Amino acid sequence: MHVQRIPHALEQSAPPAQPLRAKDIATALRVDVSTVYTEIKSGRLQSYRVGSGRGTYRVSRAAFSQYLADRGIPTSELAVAL
Repeated sequence: MHVQRIPHALEQSAPPAQPLRAKDIATALRVDVSTVYTEIKSGRLQSYRVGSGRGTYRVSRAAFSQYLADRGIPTSELAVAL
């Protein structure tokens, strides 16, 4: 019988943070999702496309943090915790 040791929860590495959807960002900033798409299309909010065809946009948490910092928006002002 083979026994595999499972590391303690504190020893396990944290899973990578999931990217944010435009809807998540709109909720956090209390704006319409079209405003988020405008920021993405203008290049002010860095994003990447996921999926084939029409696809969808995703924004990394680091890019969103940078966007907030560039505009002087404190994270305490967000409508939801990200």
